[in-house]
This record gives sequence, C-alpha cells and structure tokens, in this order.
Amino acid sequence: MVESETEKKRSGEGKRWTSVVIVAVIVLIFSLITASITTPNISLFGPSKDSCSCPKKFSGLVEDCCCDYETVDRLNQEVLHPSLQELVKTSFFRYFKVKLWCDCPFWLDDGMCRLRDCSVCECPENEFPESFRIPLRRGLSSDDLLCQEGKPEAAVDRTLDSKAFRGWTEIDNPWTNDDETDNAEMTYVNLQLNPERFTGYIGPSARRIWDAVYSENCPKYPSGELCEEERILYKLISGLHSSISIHIAADYLLDESTNSWGQNLSLMYDRVLRYPDRVRNLYFSFLFVLRAVMKATEYLEQAEYDTGNGNEDLKTHSLMRQLLYNPKLQAACPLPFDEAKLWKGQRGPELKQKIQGQFRNISALMDCVGCEKCRLWGKLQVLGLGTALKILFSDNGSKHLVQTLQLQRNEVIALINLLNRLSESVNLVHEMGPAVEMIMNKSPTTPSNLWQRMGASLFKS
Repeated sequence: MVESETEKKRSGEGKRWTSVVIVAVIVLIFSLITASITTPNISLFGPSKDSCSCPKKFSGLVEDCCCDYETVDRLNQEVLHPSLQELVKTSFFRYFKVKLWCDCPFWLDDGMCRLRDCSVCECPENEFPESFRIPLRRGLSSDDLLCQEGKPEAAVDRTLDSKAFRGWTEIDNPWTNDDETDNAEMTYVNLQLNPERFTGYIGPSARRIWDAVYSENCPKYPSGELCEEERILYKLISGLHSSISIHIAADYLLDESTNSWGQNLSLMYDRVLRYPDRVRNLYFSFLFVLRAVMKATEYLEQAEYDTGNGNEDLKTHSLMRQLLYNPKLQAACPLPFDEAKLWKGQRGPELKQKIQGQFRNISALMDCVGCEKCRLWGKLQVLGLGTALKILFSDNGSKHLVQTLQLQRNEVIALINLLNRLSESVNLVHEMGPAVEMIMNKSPTTPSNLWQRMGASLFKS
C-alpha cells in the first residue's frame, strides 16, 4: 500500500517528535547524573555557606585571625613554605611513631583498603634513629619493660631521655585519644616514603568517617547556632579536610596503566575551590597552628633534636630557630590568632572540657579509617591539631609557657608536619587555582562539558 503525501508528512513529523523526546529524556537523565556527581556531599565538609562558579580571590583579614590573606600568602611563599619543606626532611621530623592496626571503637571494621596505594611501608628497626628506639634504662624496674598485655617491650621509644630531650616528657594529651605511653604494636614510618596522596580509598567507608567527624562537632543546640568555641573547632576540622583534599588532588593517579601521577584540577575545583568558605577555613587552620608553634617558641628553641647524627641534629636545630625567629614573620604577623578570647565566663571550663571530649572522639575516629596510608596521615594531622590545642589552651594563663608545657616528641613531630601540610596546601591553592580558573573560563557549564571536565574522578569521596 502506497502512503499518501499527508500520511508521509505526519509519519515524518511523528518520528522527529519521537527523536526530540528521546533526546530530551537522555539530556535530562544525563543532567541529573552530572548534578549528582558535581554537587559535593555537603556532609563531607559540613554545611557550606556559599559556592561560586570559579576560584575566588581573597583579601582582608582572615576571619577570627589577626593577619590578612595577602600577608599570609607572602610570608608563606618567602618564609614558611621553604623553611618547613627543609625541616620535615630532617631525620628528626621524617619519622613518626604510630599505631596502624587498632580496632574501630565506634563500629565493626569493614576491612582495610586492599589497593596498592593504600599500604604503608614501615621502617625496619635499623633505619630510624637509635635514640628513638632505645628506652631510657636508668631507674626502670623490670615491670616497666613490659607493656600492659605482658608482652615484651616493642623496639620503640617508651621513655624520653631527659638529657637528650630537655623539657620533653611522656604524658597523655587531654585533646587526643592516642596513648603514646603504651608502645605495644607501634611502629615507625618514614613520612618521606609514604606521602599523603590519592590512594583509591573511596565509597561508603570513607564517607562514613567524615560524616562521623562532623557529627561530633555539630550537636543540636536550642538556638540552632554554634558558640564561638564550637565554631572554631568546626573551622579547624573543615580547614584540615580542605588540606587533605588538596593533597589528594595535587598528587593523583591519572592513568593506572602507565602509573602516571599528576594534578587533578577537576577534583581541586569540586572539593575545595568551588567553595570559598573551605579555602577560608584552610587559612584559619594554618594561622591557628602557626600561632601554636610561635607561642611555643621558647620551648621548641630549648629542646634538643637528637637522632645520634651530630651534624644533622645541628642542622635541624638551626632550621627550627630560623623558623621561630624569622624577622619577617615576627614583624608582619606576630599574633596569627588570639586564643585569649576563648573560654571566658562561668561556662568556660565546662565548655572546654566538653570540646576536649568532642576532639578526643574525632581523634579516636582515625582508628576507623579503612586505608592504612589515610589512617597514618589522619592520625598524624589530628595529633598535630590536638598538640596545637594543647599548647594554646593548657597554660592556664601562665606567662612562662616553657615552665608549664609538657610535650611528647611525637607531638612535636606531628605539629611541625601538620604546619607543613597546611603551608603546602595554601601554596597549592595559588599554584593550581589559575589553571582551574582558566578551565572554568574556557568551558561553559553545560552537562557535556562538565562530564568531560570533571570526569569519573569526582566519585572520589
């Protein structure tokens, strides 16, 4: 049967409309998928006040701090970043003592990440400094050489030699969960051989960690608002989270088949630069930790950084003094953060104790991280942050902090490495920001371009 011209026309129009509908449905589905990929899970970073379509330039005072963005950037580039990069490579600061295998106290372990890049290369006993692994023998009974389980002492430091580490003691940190006085199952890790980078640790296990971390800091108040001290803790955690995301984006496995590593600009945009408050919180955390280091200047200057290598130890001490007494830093930003404004009023002591408990829970959550390398850097940086809190809020108003402060060697190693991580993140914001902005300006925000630009890397938690 031959179709009439009218029937052919109607048939053609029907086919065209069918094609249009199909295309429209495909575009809608694709847009929804892209939106779910490019829209970050806000719970991972906590509530985000604002976002923008391109990296934002920051100026003026860093919120809650006593230093402006321009000064921080200049000091970081000229003084802090180069000094810290040298300091963390020294024998004293490159080795970190850590418990990598602990049961999660909050939920059943769902198994450690089995990917190659999740694993940590532990130091053989003959690699890390002898002074780190030989305990002080004077005045110790036989009971002191046994751990709580009755097993022989592990080959790591159990006490700190008062002569080698002047003013340094073994004492629990009220802000953190780790018990460094019990060396059972502790090991030393060379941080230079186990860099913080992309590991492939993704999915519900990784997401659950950050959800739990933020839920610790976001209790339900009748007013619906955080007090200043709670807000400070939230900003510290958010800034640390931003820094971790930046390091993952800066050292990312781009091609597994060729083991090619490089910068993932789309991840940098999606996780950090798209949200100005996350960058602001990074700067806040950087200045907060810097203030702790500067406040402990006299203490850190007097300590001896002994590894048994005289020339190396002199270099470490010299680098520490250069950092602490740099005239540019002293002149431009003498008080990065003013801690004296916190814990005021009758509720001050009670509130401090409450927030200490919250941060200890956050510290304990690091034992739930299912990736060995992520657990290493999580423990180190949370301990570093806990050490900064301890320095700033444990002197009880004493004018002579060096007389009241007690630090473990591991706390100082964590503190300086954390400051270096934050310094590096601030540097990477400026290094990677222009490239991200160029991509944003060249690529209109259409679903297809977003898919090409963002890619499957955005499934990273």
